[in-house]
Amino acid sequence: MKFAQFMSSATGRLLRIVAGIALIVIGLIAGGGWVTLSVIGLVPLIAGLANVCLLAPLFGQPLKG
Repeated sequence: MKFAQFMSSATGRLLRIVAGIALIVIGLIAGGGWVTLSVIGLVPLIAGLANVCLLAPLFGQPLKG
């Protein structure tokens, strides 16, 4: 599937890292219950930094990018 291939590419990896950072920043700026958003933002950030795509196995692609 093209989505899993894209997310496993270098561009997809960068997108996951940027999205993770954005979620963390938004969660911290908004404060209150939005801090949970920061914790959720750690998932795409760590996945991007580790070069793994957590959704890829659902589409028959390898976990490692």
